[in-house]
Amino acid sequence: MSDQCKTCPSNGGCTVEPGQCGVEPEKSLLGALNDVHNVIAIMSGKGGVGKSSVTALIASYLAKQGKKVGVLDADITGPSQPLAFGVRKASLKASEYGLIPPLTKLGIKLMSINFFLPNEDDPVIWRGPLLAGAVNQFWGEVDWRDLDYMIVDLPPGTGDVPLTVIQSLPVNGIVIVSSPQDLAFMVVKKTIKMTKKLNVPILGLVENMSYAICPHCNEKLPIFGKNQGEDVAKETGIDFLGSLPWDTSLNALFDAGNIEDYESENMQEIAKQLLTRLP
Repeated sequence: MSDQCKTCPSNGGCTVEPGQCGVEPEKSLLGALNDVHNVIAIMSGKGGVGKSSVTALIASYLAKQGKKVGVLDADITGPSQPLAFGVRKASLKASEYGLIPPLTKLGIKLMSINFFLPNEDDPVIWRGPLLAGAVNQFWGEVDWRDLDYMIVDLPPGTGDVPLTVIQSLPVNGIVIVSSPQDLAFMVVKKTIKMTKKLNVPILGLVENMSYAICPHCNEKLPIFGKNQGEDVAKETGIDFLGSLPWDTSLNALFDAGNIEDYESENMQEIAKQLLTRLP
């Protein structure tokens, strides 16, 4: 067993034939034949602001436009993309390009640590270097092949994994997600400052859960406080991409694994805005 095998997320339950997993550098293409045109990372300052939902919605919008899309679930300790897309179990196989990622209903290629766990609710109790190593393997040892867009769902904060993604992957731009609470915006400013120090373009800010819509009178209810997205974007010198409401139908589709069925004019406008800002 090589040193890389020891840190492989599939170690102990690998379904790939010996010698075919691509972890040996001298025998592996290590993603060299993959052609990913655009890499967009989705970040947040703290958890619970809907970053994973925004990731899945952006990927779904692009797939509906006929684009070839992949989602790299880099939130190793809190993966949620398999649940959102309804890909709960996967029997992974390999090609000469690497591990073949499962496909969603719209044909989005998806890779997540959950595909390597015996049970989806098993915890991943790893320190930073192992987490970062898994993300690098998901990038370099997966058969992404030819993609128009890869959307990377980062864990919240400014720790090892976000830093690894920004410094190791060819990230074209970052989308920042927050919610209206003062605490969320206080922390998200740290994320914005970190990203600027690393000289990676910020495509803009999305304010999620900006309001709820009353089912009786259609009034917009600011249940999490006054909207601050535009003001924070202006204060920090980045673009404001738009806001998304708290939507119970979205929550239900996410939990049922049918997030690709969600339709939102707000989300369509946000996706169009960020695409115009790609370098």
